[in-house]
Amino acid sequence: MPTTSSREHSIYRITLLGSAGNVLLLIFKFAAGILGGSAAMIADAVHSLSDFATDIVVLLFVRLSGRPSDSDHDFGHGKYETLATVIVGLMLMAVGIGVLWNGAEAIYRSINGELLPQPGNIALIAALVSIVVKELLYQATVRVGRSTGSQAVVANAWHHRSDALSSVGTALGIGGAIVLGEHWRVLDPIAALIVSFFIIKVAEKSLPEKEENFIIDTILEEPGTSDPHNLRTRRIGSYCAIEVHFRMAGTTTINDAHAATRRIEDKLRARFGAHTIINTHVEPVK
Repeated sequence: MPTTSSREHSIYRITLLGSAGNVLLLIFKFAAGILGGSAAMIADAVHSLSDFATDIVVLLFVRLSGRPSDSDHDFGHGKYETLATVIVGLMLMAVGIGVLWNGAEAIYRSINGELLPQPGNIALIAALVSIVVKELLYQATVRVGRSTGSQAVVANAWHHRSDALSSVGTALGIGGAIVLGEHWRVLDPIAALIVSFFIIKVAEKSLPEKEENFIIDTILEEPGTSDPHNLRTRRIGSYCAIEVHFRMAGTTTINDAHAATRRIEDKLRARFGAHTIINTHVEPVK
């Protein structure tokens, strides 16, 4: 296992590499989708944009939530984290529905005899480039995640692979629309429709059962805690949001409850990443 400083450097470097790759792909996809007249490629670009936008929103709100209490916020700014998850979820849902609507509309026009425009070769090239780049980012990121023992980095690696799989569907739709002739141009908006479900799924996707079990076990390992409940999780871009309630004895002092909560949150952030959004609520044992 690498030292703490080298571990942090490796994580920072691979995260920065992934972000740079995402931005470049985002620009290329939008340009290729517009120039190539491909609904599928524009949808794929919107998928990438949603990831980038969610990261920015979460970073801004997490930074804001870290401010201390002031005259207008007696209890600090922690609720901004909850607001961030709501905004991101609604934003992704709206984007996904918009892409789905446009794709369904194009399919409907095709069914009614309208000849859809053929996507250009540049859109297909962009899809193939996206598959290769995203798979390379997956391989590099998962290697760093496993070597550093960072579950957050491993999760981000799988996010790269899910993007690559999305681009595979995009490439098949665009390629089919180009190669199979004018009657198969409907494959392009069909691919856009499929990508829209990826976007909507991200908007409401919880963490895997294994990770939710880890959260429950982490709470129960803390002395004096019991009955973790109302657990809600969500992956937002490359970040995680966790909300959970648990119980402690009614005689527990505020200082002890606060210390226990901090230890639990520190363990969860060590697992899921420093910028994980965590809301915990302590209740007395019934």
